[in-house]
Amino acid sequence: MNKIRPGSRDAIIEAAFQTFNARPGASLGDVAAHAGVGRATLHRHFSSRSVLMVALARTAVDELNAAIEMAVAGATSHTEGLRRALAATIPLAERQWFLAHEPVLEDPAVAAAYQADRKELHNEIDAAKAEGTFDDAVPTRWIAESYENLIYAAWALVRDGELTATQAADLAWRTLTEGLAGAK
Repeated sequence: MNKIRPGSRDAIIEAAFQTFNARPGASLGDVAAHAGVGRATLHRHFSSRSVLMVALARTAVDELNAAIEMAVAGATSHTEGLRRALAATIPLAERQWFLAHEPVLEDPAVAAAYQADRKELHNEIDAAKAEGTFDDAVPTRWIAESYENLIYAAWALVRDGELTATQAADLAWRTLTEGLAGAK
């Protein structure tokens, strides 16, 4: 991991995302070292691991929501909005992964925001079903889980240099809407 320039709360937040995504059980000392700050500096900003985790979760929710809102502005259908949101989320997929896999939903504000986002995704999928994009017989939750996991898979290939973000978004969307079968 590259060291992050010392100083700000934002640098510690970014270092924490990088550190915990690489090693979920990492210590606050590991985060401080990656951020290039001392533990005392980290503790001035975040008094405990749980306080830091809640700050990470709130940051993740805010960043994801901002990216999605900007991406879907001007979408002419729910299907187009879902596709645009998928593409906008890929660069932030580690944030989405963090929210889904860290025990941060114990914080009422984070849990409420996460549940609201999940409900909105389900509503958008239902609206896309009404547009004919998805089969009504496929459960909405199945589509939502597939959608979110395809975002993470796309991010992993982009992160590893195997695809560009555009290629990954196109492949994830094609997989979601057409499956993996080849031409017959």
